[in-house]
Amino acid sequence: MSIFSTGLSGLNAAQNALSTTSNNISNVFTPGYNREEAILGERSTGGGVQVNDIQRQFDRFVADQLNGATSESSALDTYRNQVEQIDSLLADREVGLAPLMQGFFSSMEDLASSPADPAARQGVLGSADTLSAQFRSFDGYLRDMQEGVNGQIRDEVTQINNTTEQLAGVNRDISLARARDGEAANGLLNQRDQLVHELNERLGVRLDVQDGKAYNVSLPNGQPLVAGSQSFELQAIDSPDDPQRTVLGYRNSGGDVVPMEEDAVTGGNLGGLMSFRSETLDKTQNQIGQMAVSLATAFNEQHAEGVDLDGEAGGDFFEIGQPRTYAAVDNPGGAEITDASFDTENIDRLRASDYTVKVTDSESDPPGFEVRQRDTGEVLGADELTFNDPNNDGSDATLSFGGVTLTFDDAGKLAENDSFEVQPVRNAAGSLETAIGDLDRIAAASASGGTGNNENALAMQDLQDASVVGGSASLSGAYGAMVSDVGNRTNVVQVNLEARQGLTEQLEATQQSESGVNLDEEAANLIRYQQYYQANAKVIEAGKTMIDTILGLRA
Repeated sequence: MSIFSTGLSGLNAAQNALSTTSNNISNVFTPGYNREEAILGERSTGGGVQVNDIQRQFDRFVADQLNGATSESSALDTYRNQVEQIDSLLADREVGLAPLMQGFFSSMEDLASSPADPAARQGVLGSADTLSAQFRSFDGYLRDMQEGVNGQIRDEVTQINNTTEQLAGVNRDISLARARDGEAANGLLNQRDQLVHELNERLGVRLDVQDGKAYNVSLPNGQPLVAGSQSFELQAIDSPDDPQRTVLGYRNSGGDVVPMEEDAVTGGNLGGLMSFRSETLDKTQNQIGQMAVSLATAFNEQHAEGVDLDGEAGGDFFEIGQPRTYAAVDNPGGAEITDASFDTENIDRLRASDYTVKVTDSESDPPGFEVRQRDTGEVLGADELTFNDPNNDGSDATLSFGGVTLTFDDAGKLAENDSFEVQPVRNAAGSLETAIGDLDRIAAASASGGTGNNENALAMQDLQDASVVGGSASLSGAYGAMVSDVGNRTNVVQVNLEARQGLTEQLEATQQSESGVNLDEEAANLIRYQQYYQANAKVIEAGKTMIDTILGLRA
């Protein structure tokens, strides 16, 4: 054993420790950096010290827990940012629908007091125009939000694909480094773990560490995003059931892009957007639309019971659009829906929901259908469906359910598994308008009543408290329930977000205590390793002095 060899080994160890400490200090603000530590050990032969490893301080369990919490926090934060916009819109007492509906029915009260007064009639039309314009404004705002969500989904998919491509590239670099040097540089490992963390901020993923080394990343349903050095792209596509809706597509083994179920993606910004759209945005649009259709239908029906100043029967007071339908692009049959309308006789069955109509038996007479509510997943009973074939040849055959009637061009062309998306009220509020422009056309009087008769005006005023929405709620009651529902959802999301952020912060603190750089600790290490270096230099100097002394004695 040589004093020089021992001292040199100490110098080398001190130099590596100082270099490691310096690297820690320089990367204190680098995202994803994990603190490194020089692991020293006694040399097995010849004495002295050796550097066994420059070890990365990384805890896989804590990292996985933090990634999961981050994914959920990102989803809730995105959800909250979106739902707060709707909550602010609906709860605004100055621009909300509640005061405008109150003003409209107040004008009807004035009309009932003076049914022939032009000023009272003008007040009715003015308040009706204002109310219908606000319905259209709300619908436009919610449509813009739908478009915004579509755009954000496309942006998130682009970022996710970029991240998975980078992750596959780092996987490849790590594999090559291990093949060449036996171990990959800590910098590559840090980069890979940071990419996984960033991916979890955008969507929830499942990480599998193959053989303790290779990273494979997949969606919760098992579809791979990264397998070794290969990445698989998601695609933002138009829904095959609703071209106005952007959904995720995944390229299968045959090379075809297959749309994914919307609930297949959870967590992260993308999962938050998907949840917000399906749970709140769709529902609010449908509720606003249901209110608009209920108002128009009930008011038109009652208005038709009266007569105007010319003694003519009242016509439609409001105009409203009709339900929208979309045939699935891969329907095996050739039948098309040529018309969709509201079933006014059963308008109390109208719900704030979309439907999926699926042909279950095209050979039976009448054909078999399954009608499922999209929001609840509930399948309507057979007694809630009415099929009618007026010509007994399938032409212009109708299917009625939930307050709507669908007309098929030729029911004989229906095939099993044909599917149709039906949106009875999704965009109805955007088409609500006052149908009357002439003051004299307001039918305030009852049939056989004179110009001073106000019976129909009173009946129209009474609709304010009638259960015209879904057969169970008044207009103001339905609106209040919607405002309360969105407000409660906003509060729940906020509470859940605060709880999840608290957990995320705790995990971040745990992760930083294990892997983060503490400048005070590193400064102390710097001094300690400097002294370690100087002490080993003294050992070598002492050895040199001994040699010089010995050589001097010989002389």
